Amino acid sequence: MRKIYLLFTDTGTMLSRMINLCTKSTLNHSSIAFDSSLTEVYSFGRKQAYNPWSGGFVKENLRTPFFSHSKCAIYQLTITDEMYQLLWQRIKKMEVETEQYRYNLLGLFGVLFNMELNRQHAYFCSEFVVTLLKEAGIYLNDKPACLIKPQDLKEWHALKLTYHGDLPVYLQQHGGYEVQVPLWKRIYN
Repeated sequence: MRKIYLLFTDTGTMLSRMINLCTKSTLNHSSIAFDSSLTEVYSFGRKQAYNPWSGGFVKENLRTPFFSHSKCAIYQLTITDEMYQLLWQRIKKMEVETEQYRYNLLGLFGVLFNMELNRQHAYFCSEFVVTLLKEAGIYLNDKPACLIKPQDLKEWHALKLTYHGDLPVYLQQHGGYEVQVPLWKRIYN
């Protein structure tokens, strides 16, 4: 048996606050992690931290300044070795083909209006996580992945909450935490 982690974050950005208003919830960004120290974390989100309009498949570095004030909830899920390998192989394939994938911004409107908007090679964060879990036979739910919100995942009975609070505090406790200081701050400070 292996463990994976579903990470839900709120970075406090303007886009994050707008999504919180629409969903009437918080922690609206979801990612999948393959280790408890959160070094192997994947999602669909910003390709450039401070540009919300450039999105797609990303390996997230939670130790950057962008996440330094984030709140989070971390859930653990125990799966078989075979399921773990299927997930890992899919992630590695997507890393090789990363340029084929884009962020499914239209899909967010589909969720808002409860309309299925499936787009080839395009996902938003929870759609990506659910698609991976469904493909590996882990998440067995009839609701289309393109309509599943992060809060739907958080309510999934198979998940075990392991942490809720400040992301930097968790990272300090599990594998160290050192925020990467931008070059301009190192030069001018």
